[in-house]
Amino acid sequence: MESTATIKNLRSTSRKACLVADVVRGKNVGEALCLLEFSVNKKIAIDFAKLLKSAVANLQSKHTDATIEVDELRVKEIRVNEGPVMKRFRPRAKGSASGILKRMCHITVTVAN
Repeated sequence: MESTATIKNLRSTSRKACLVADVVRGKNVGEALCLLEFSVNKKIAIDFAKLLKSAVANLQSKHTDATIEVDELRVKEIRVNEGPVMKRFRPRAKGSASGILKRMCHITVTVAN
């Protein structure tokens, strides 16, 4: 049994999200949640924890007849893709402007036993 949860257009760069995804990939769900809550010191770790809990809830709602223990589940796949880019500008000297890119990412988590 497996289930997937996705978050799109998350206001963080894919490079920063990949750092957190590498820590959690392949771990048990309980261990991954502990790592995200206590040891990973990144703002995006909160979003990863929410997404992981959502994937577990999706699995439980999809298979209501079977008893699913969270300790037996593991993170099968985490995929981080680049999302759209918001382009802004910052005023500079002598009436000019320079560009700012506010990047986003898409994250997909698959949980299986």
